[in-house]
Amino acid sequence: MKTELTSEELHERYRSTTDAVERTHWHILWLMTEGHTPNEIATMLGYTARWIRTVVGRYNYGGEAAIRDQRLTLPGAPCLLTVEQQKELDQALDQPPADGGLWSGPKVAAWMAERLGREVDPRRGWDYLQRLGRSTRVPRPQHARERRSDTASF
Repeated sequence: MKTELTSEELHERYRSTTDAVERTHWHILWLMTEGHTPNEIATMLGYTARWIRTVVGRYNYGGEAAIRDQRLTLPGAPCLLTVEQQKELDQALDQPPADGGLWSGPKVAAWMAERLGREVDPRRGWDYLQRLGRSTRVPRPQHARERRSDTASF
């Protein structure tokens, strides 16, 4: 392993970091400088020796920046609807749906499927209802006894 950091500096970084993934990577590097083999480290930390070698290789190639949690830099999936389509959906939600009743996740997903020309999971319809600050507003049902007690006079 190639590093200009001493074993004590690696140990300090391992102990001071707050990110769990980064902490594990610093721990691996510290144990390597202490003379442990990848197989020993894998046994101690519950990883495979191959992963230990991968972390060390990343550090050798990219330095400290390669130790950080790389998942945080992933862009994620693009939105299903463009900004214009979201505005169109927001306007459509002001009107009752084609079959009457109230808008729901499956109904929004069907609306989206028409615009996108492909199937849309009903859960994505609910996601867009939430994203636009909408929800189905239905009065909560009352128990039959509660309704009678409201109208009964004692």
